Amino acid sequence: MVQVTFKQNPVTLPGKEVQVGEQAPNFTVLSNDLSPVSLEDTTGKIRLISVVPSLDTGVCSLQSKRFDQEAASLGDNVEVLTVSADLPFAQKRWAEENGTQGITLLSDHRDLSFGEAYGTTMQELRLLARSIFVIDDKDQVAYVEYVPEGTDHPNYDKAIEAVKALTN
Repeated sequence: MVQVTFKQNPVTLPGKEVQVGEQAPNFTVLSNDLSPVSLEDTTGKIRLISVVPSLDTGVCSLQSKRFDQEAASLGDNVEVLTVSADLPFAQKRWAEENGTQGITLLSDHRDLSFGEAYGTTMQELRLLARSIFVIDDKDQVAYVEYVPEGTDHPNYDKAIEAVKALTN
């Protein structure tokens, strides 16, 4: 089980830790228009999945902006998804305020389907733990980072390197 803290307080992450080399678990989240989106909807593309507790916090906002900026350089066969437990309406507002174009924001608010499948649900907070997953075009997990302290940044460079290794 992954050990994570949020503001230095331990949190419980029920569910299975995802490992490199495994088949990526399926999930169903909501797009900003409330339509369901699953992993299967993006099969055939390389996915960088950036998981944040809430877009309305500093580190989460910066993380999402960073991957939005990186998205254009990753190529047409790469999809950058940002998943949080924020409401779809809040995600849409954040995207409009920040002018994002390279990432797709997805909400796990309704069922915590992603959080349960990827072991990122912080049980005590009903938020998702900061993490990064890179999944290849055949739905195999190629890179995983569960950030040990929820208020810290992920390793952006390693995540981007993992994506680029799959595109070469």
